[in-house]
Amino acid sequence: MTGHALPVRVTLMIPALNESKALPATIANVAALDPQPDEILLVDGGSEDDTVALAQAAGWRAIVSPTRGRGPQINFGVEQSAGELVCILHADSLLPPDAIAHIRAVLEDRRIALATFLPIIRGEKLRWFTTAHNWWKTYYPLVTHPHLFARGVRLLFGDHAMFFRRTDYLRIGGIPASATIMEEADLCIGFARIGKLKMTRKPVITSDRRIAAWGPLKANYIYLKVGLAWTFGMRHRLKDMYPDIR
Repeated sequence: MTGHALPVRVTLMIPALNESKALPATIANVAALDPQPDEILLVDGGSEDDTVALAQAAGWRAIVSPTRGRGPQINFGVEQSAGELVCILHADSLLPPDAIAHIRAVLEDRRIALATFLPIIRGEKLRWFTTAHNWWKTYYPLVTHPHLFARGVRLLFGDHAMFFRRTDYLRIGGIPASATIMEEADLCIGFARIGKLKMTRKPVITSDRRIAAWGPLKANYIYLKVGLAWTFGMRHRLKDMYPDIR
């Protein structure tokens, strides 16, 4: 008898800090995925609410990063993950039911180093303008860093639900310790050195909570300002430009 190869293992990783309000919807969404991920890993940054307890009650593996911050938490989570493939899911984002099969299928192409879903920003209503802005932000390097754009660099972001091979992530060194905001952009540059970057057409629903808190005009102005500040090398100012709304 000829045996069948087992599917490549997928870790679904959720970096989190004080996300007890958002997590119940995400937990329900993840529970409905078919097939299920091989590992669901919440990487906590020292929450002071029920974030860790909710994750553990859902049957997720929960670990606490020694350093707070999305970049260090992601780096720590990838090091600790068991899957050959890793998908980073924000705690306020919702995946399509066949997300795990999609991740496996896309990364069968060894030319692709980093891929994402297509982000749709939604709350009580769809945020079409910000969704469109989120899409065309990926092309910032065409204007500001054409040499990087020619190398295949696109600005893909965390709310796109990035996925990649664990070995590739470790090979490029992960997220630099100096990256506090726009940390995913540094990942894009690293991954572009070893393969293609691709935003797929499979949607991920991401929360509009920042838009609801700031208003559409202010939110898109902040997104534009932060993106341009990163591309022009003003990284030391990014944290002050992007206030926490939790």
